Amino acid sequence: MTDFGFYLVMTSPKAGYVRCAEAAVKAGVGMLQLRMKHAAREEVLAVAREVRAVTRGSRTLFIVNDDPSVAAECGADGVHVGQSDMAVAEVRSRWPEIGVVGLSTHSLEQARNAIGAKPDYIGVGPVWATPTKDIPDPTLGVATAAGMAHLVPFPAVAIGGITDDGRICELVRAGLKNFAVVRSVCQAEDPYSAIRHIQEVAADAGR
Repeated sequence: MTDFGFYLVMTSPKAGYVRCAEAAVKAGVGMLQLRMKHAAREEVLAVAREVRAVTRGSRTLFIVNDDPSVAAECGADGVHVGQSDMAVAEVRSRWPEIGVVGLSTHSLEQARNAIGAKPDYIGVGPVWATPTKDIPDPTLGVATAAGMAHLVPFPAVAIGGITDDGRICELVRAGLKNFAVVRSVCQAEDPYSAIRHIQEVAADAGR
């Protein structure tokens, strides 16, 4: 798997899941994750099917958070699992139709262990403090996150507290080619404009 740049995580977007997904596809976002932590499976599946309809045939890969059975049932491109979720190898064994399996990592040790697990990419974070998790892991900082990214032979996406232009620039300049955003887009009335702004900031930082 190659680097994908901007990774959008959708959690209760103000504009709605479908409109937010449409904005991501229009803007050419590389990865789009559906994260509905406290919703019933039936609700997640219903939304996942709507998002899959939007992303199908586009360059935007659609990832379901946590639940590989939902990812398989809706025909998503992939699933993202955490350290306490099902192992990457088991996901692949039980649902071979899932093409992409991502794994969260929160330390250099977990990133190192991920090399043996062979996910398609890892998440590294939280880089900065974030309120989007009920029980957040300790913050890593940019240097440690960059070290984790450089340690693994597959793409790594920085996540956690990436809420302003300065932080995006800091990540890009530290060599973190992929980064995930939640609130800056999900809290926007116009998700497309928010996405394009972030893409432009990242592009400028990389020049």
